[in-house]
Amino acid sequence: MRPTTPHKALATSAFALAALAAAALSATPAAAAPPRAPVAAACTPTQAVANGGFESGASPWTQSQTGIVTNRAGQAAHGGTTFAWLNGVGRTHTDTLSQSVTIPSGCSTATLSFWLHIDTAETTASTKYDKLTAKIGSTTLATYSNLDKNTGYAQKSFDVSAFAGQTVNVAFTGTEDCLQTSFVVDDVALDTSGGTTPPGDSTRTPTAPSYTVNLSSNTSGTVWTGHESATFTNASPTPLSEVYLRLWDNYHGTCSAMPITVGNVTGGTAGALSVACTALKIDLPAPLTQGQTATIGFDLGITVPSGADRFGYDGAFSMLGNALPVLAVRDGAGWHLDPYTNNGESFYSLASDFRVALDHPSTLLVPATGASVDTPGTSGRTVTTATAAKVRDFAWAAGPFSKISGTSAAGTPINIYSVSGISSTDSQSMLTTAKSAVDAHSARFGAYPYGELDAVIDNNYWFGGMEYPGFVLDLVSTTALTHEIGHQWWYGIVGDDEYASPWLDEAFTDYATDLALNKTGANCWNSVSWASSAEKITNSMGYWDAHSSRYSTVVYGYGKCALHDLRRVLGDTAMAKLLKDYATSHWYGVSTTAEFKAAAQAATTTDLTSFWTQHRIDG
Repeated sequence: MRPTTPHKALATSAFALAALAAAALSATPAAAAPPRAPVAAACTPTQAVANGGFESGASPWTQSQTGIVTNRAGQAAHGGTTFAWLNGVGRTHTDTLSQSVTIPSGCSTATLSFWLHIDTAETTASTKYDKLTAKIGSTTLATYSNLDKNTGYAQKSFDVSAFAGQTVNVAFTGTEDCLQTSFVVDDVALDTSGGTTPPGDSTRTPTAPSYTVNLSSNTSGTVWTGHESATFTNASPTPLSEVYLRLWDNYHGTCSAMPITVGNVTGGTAGALSVACTALKIDLPAPLTQGQTATIGFDLGITVPSGADRFGYDGAFSMLGNALPVLAVRDGAGWHLDPYTNNGESFYSLASDFRVALDHPSTLLVPATGASVDTPGTSGRTVTTATAAKVRDFAWAAGPFSKISGTSAAGTPINIYSVSGISSTDSQSMLTTAKSAVDAHSARFGAYPYGELDAVIDNNYWFGGMEYPGFVLDLVSTTALTHEIGHQWWYGIVGDDEYASPWLDEAFTDYATDLALNKTGANCWNSVSWASSAEKITNSMGYWDAHSSRYSTVVYGYGKCALHDLRRVLGDTAMAKLLKDYATSHWYGVSTTAEFKAAAQAATTTDLTSFWTQHRIDG
């Protein structure tokens, strides 16, 4: 994803983005938790907060006075109809809201998140008269004030892994003086995942998934129903007793109103939803031994929410990124069930095959991952069948797009789909950019393998741009589109765990973008200024969600500058060979920081130990 601002929070206007970014910058972040030794128990992924959306009333929350949990007029819920409204009375006043939670032992990841809206009658631009403090146990996670007022909700997220195995209070305390400030909290969650007890080997499994999907849409392309099946093999010598489906887009709703629904599961038994309803456990009828193959199937419902998002509709145009459930990955660290992040990506999956049939009104064009063929459906409808091999995900869009097509000099077919309001000049410019970018990246890292490339252009995207295999969403921007196309290699072909190591796709793609646009990155490391000793290029999204204002600066900016510096150490020719050879050796595989560091060291006689230390590249 190419961010338009350092802090990427869900919003639908530039004004809202600015307000949310200001709120994140002025909040007081929690200090980094000290490292904990692994615990012995296995982790059962769970959502530890009960009634986090307050839809069941106040219980089991403890409120300092009746009415903090409410649905009264004057404020709105983030999801559902009920929320917690602290303060807002316009006099010296304190409100508290808390719940005791137990964080399971054995979980390497525990993330506390909530949505916060602040409005105020205070007019000062400098004094924090009214404050909301969020705590877990005796640790203050953040303090917000009247200076953090915003026009909508912003999600706040904190790594609370240090409290695994403990029962602690999650608490909010709001104080105000003579002018009102309302602190409105909703959809509180504490998601745990990532067992510290490994399954016995480091093999990534289930491997070679093959997905077959048949869906039919309503007249507008905002609701899709049908069936999906997934065939997979256990590559690990450790038996596979269960699999997990990632229902990523349930982040965009609530557990009581899920945009992605799965039912009538065959080939296994559906278990509990976890990780804010983005992970569904399916127990297999018998343990799958190494080399054995199984198939699960299920009915699927998708309801696209409003908003110019990677999953959302903007007027007549629907974007369906991460809408299809995909299999989670298990390796030596256990199941990777990290939470969704709106600040970047959490998506980690192995190279897969997809065959997706999309039945839709003929008035809608449906660009999608892979090669598409249209055939007539029932009266007034068309079936677009898209097939894609060795891709990590599948995305599509639906709407009355304007479409132009062309072919790059090296022979890649390019389609540009534009929403209403995009001029023909801008569409043509994006076609020219796409042709140039795909060929430039192909020459450096290896030939583009996915046949056609589709780009959907909409200047309302709050996130700048977003990558999927063979399919990208983007603003009218040469830099952003070149970046998203670069992700076809760094995330698409050369995969990585995007939650654990976001630099492996974002920094590498921004570096590739610079090269494609003839930027040398000269002296860019000179402007580096670290915010703390804990800040590193290689930090996970758990860290960046708690320090969101620094994510783009460090991962994109410092990350690509570090690669420019590495090029200056190795020399242009050696660096070019390193990256092309590295892409070739990891083609359709998974990259790790340790593997890249080893490859870089093998490319030079210079000891790179001090280089990694200086550039804060750990792993």
